[in-house]
Amino acid sequence: MKSATTALDVLLIQKEDTWDQCNWIVPLSKALEGLTAQQAAWVPPSGGLSIWQLVNHMYYYNQRILDRLQDKTPSMPAADSNVATFGISGDPLNEAGWSKLMEQTTKLAEQLRDTLANLQEAKLEEAYMDSEQNWAHTLARWVLHDAYHAGQIVQLRRQQGCWSIVF
Repeated sequence: MKSATTALDVLLIQKEDTWDQCNWIVPLSKALEGLTAQQAAWVPPSGGLSIWQLVNHMYYYNQRILDRLQDKTPSMPAADSNVATFGISGDPLNEAGWSKLMEQTTKLAEQLRDTLANLQEAKLEEAYMDSEQNWAHTLARWVLHDAYHAGQIVQLRRQQGCWSIVF
């Protein structure tokens, strides 16, 4: 007999779908696939953020959530503001820098997946930091955060004319 699906199972499914499983949405790994530094650093003529900035932003928050899930002090210092987490648009000539960010992002996604897979269900009911929210609410919103930004990345790629990925 199949066991009941837990809230943790649902979060893990959602995390996998937002990172690399092609189901209802374009996962982040596919949205980033094949991008060059020049494409990642591109800012729309009307203004806005580059893909590089969106990845910086997600990396910042994903690293902090991983550290907290592992009961560690965040390895990245607190940002002055949410806007500061995006950083600069990126250097279109810095392929090594873009590749490094992609490697770090992939490694972090794997660590988050493994941490979620090994999380105890009881953790979901614990308070998140000193807030009135619990881990379940925090993690549910975090998964949506990554899905939202993956969609923005696809839109930016379409604006540039560099979106040809079919899944």
